[in-house]
Amino acid sequence: MKVPPGSKPPVPEINLEFGETPPPAPDPGLTPTGPAQPAVVTTAPRRSLRANTLIVMAGTLGSRLSGIVRTMIMGIFGNALLDAFLVAVRVPNLLRELLAEGALVNSFIPVYKSLDTAERRKLAQTFSGVLIAVNLVLMALGILAAPLIVDLLIAATPNVNRDAAIYMTQLVMPFLMLISLSSVAMGLLNADEHFKESSFAPVAFNLASIAALLLLPDTATWLAFGWLIGGVAQLLVQLPALRRFGLLPAPALQPHPALTRVLKQMAPFTLTAGARQFLNLYVTRLLSNGTQFPAGTQSGYFYAETLFTTVNGLFVVSPVLALFPRFSQHAADRDWPAFRQLTLQGIRTTTFLAAPMSALLVALAPYAVSIINLKADFDVPRFQAASGILTGWALALIPWALVTLLLRTFYARERTREAVTVSAIGFVLEVVLYRLLVPSLGFLGFGISTTISGILMAGALTFMYRRALGFPGREVAGHLVRVVPLAAASGLVAWLVSLTLPDPGFILPGLLGLAVAGGVGLGVYLTGALALRLPEVAGLMRRLKR
Repeated sequence: MKVPPGSKPPVPEINLEFGETPPPAPDPGLTPTGPAQPAVVTTAPRRSLRANTLIVMAGTLGSRLSGIVRTMIMGIFGNALLDAFLVAVRVPNLLRELLAEGALVNSFIPVYKSLDTAERRKLAQTFSGVLIAVNLVLMALGILAAPLIVDLLIAATPNVNRDAAIYMTQLVMPFLMLISLSSVAMGLLNADEHFKESSFAPVAFNLASIAALLLLPDTATWLAFGWLIGGVAQLLVQLPALRRFGLLPAPALQPHPALTRVLKQMAPFTLTAGARQFLNLYVTRLLSNGTQFPAGTQSGYFYAETLFTTVNGLFVVSPVLALFPRFSQHAADRDWPAFRQLTLQGIRTTTFLAAPMSALLVALAPYAVSIINLKADFDVPRFQAASGILTGWALALIPWALVTLLLRTFYARERTREAVTVSAIGFVLEVVLYRLLVPSLGFLGFGISTTISGILMAGALTFMYRRALGFPGREVAGHLVRVVPLAAASGLVAWLVSLTLPDPGFILPGLLGLAVAGGVGLGVYLTGALALRLPEVAGLMRRLKR
């Protein structure tokens, strides 16, 4: 933002979230840092951050709830089929973060936002063409090398059916292409702050998968094809919106100068993706070790992962995704006071939402897992594994809320190398902690390891942010000092109430426990927040009265 000499720069206009106070005046002494590219030359109408956040949260809620229903139906399958399928889908998922969701959104949007309309369209055409070509090669290699890949994923003495895992791996490999194209569509829509269609696309995936699971035969072939049908649905539902907004690219293998910038931003993701997939490889092999864990442990991990990502996606990832295009715009404009204020706003919002969810999950993890069990004679090893893993992971919600938001502030400034270096080190550390803690702590060791890794990563990112822009540490600390103890009290009350309820395990006691004990605990948190006059809950209550 250019300001005439001798005049005061205007205070940036920001849509306030959850009762946030107005931003301070810009800091004239701040040394400009961030992307070296020119500021964006187009000015799109600014959309309300509140509206964007609510749209993304609604889409995430629909996606996660339908995902839980899909998991419930998959839970009917026996351990031999489900465990092998979960190993198979790990293979395309190993690459999707690099070629699809994570790398695309975090590398493509900042570069895309810095171009004018004509160049944006050309970049989208080139990028989608290159992505299709790369996916075709990897899909062929994945099908041919499936036996070798599965042998890397499972232990020498597995509790998983190797032949079934290889067969389904070959069937689900085209999912990588589908999710990559879907992510291109999401990236284009999100970059222009069209969140509705992209946010509800995962709902289409789940609904199509659910229909396939219910209508198709209960076999390895149709379980894998059901996954592909979901991928097709997730892509197709976004195409009308792309066409309506004039964003639908015609893939082409033609050079574009900005593609180098995107690839340069994506390159460091190989470090993060490699470290994360090393973690996933280690976890999959660990869970498939028949000498340490019984059959069904792989499925229990999947249950816990589904529930944790539901909570994390709704209360952490959704607000951050809604903020990311605005972060990118402030960085392109070099409006660092607004950037810092948006950082504070995002941290307060995500931690205010994540804190009670963390405490309630710690207290009620077995009840949460119970809602997946449609049968009264549920699989006990699955249930025990899921409950233990979810309890530990619940502790990681707050530190990973900080990590999730702070990483986006680096991506928006095109400081990708710093962010992915911290991420890669954090994932390697997590593997080391798994190796140290899981043998002694059992399933709880997974979550404790993730929590420790998240705390250290959040500390490193905060330090680097503070050195570059000046981190609002006092405001964040003051917020957390009030929110965390209040959340702990709500979790304690919920646990005490749960002692009077039927034992968890089946869906009906699970729903009762979450409704009664969880409702009481959440009421304690909101009441305390009102008593402490937290601006987030005050703003929320004002909107609920409208």
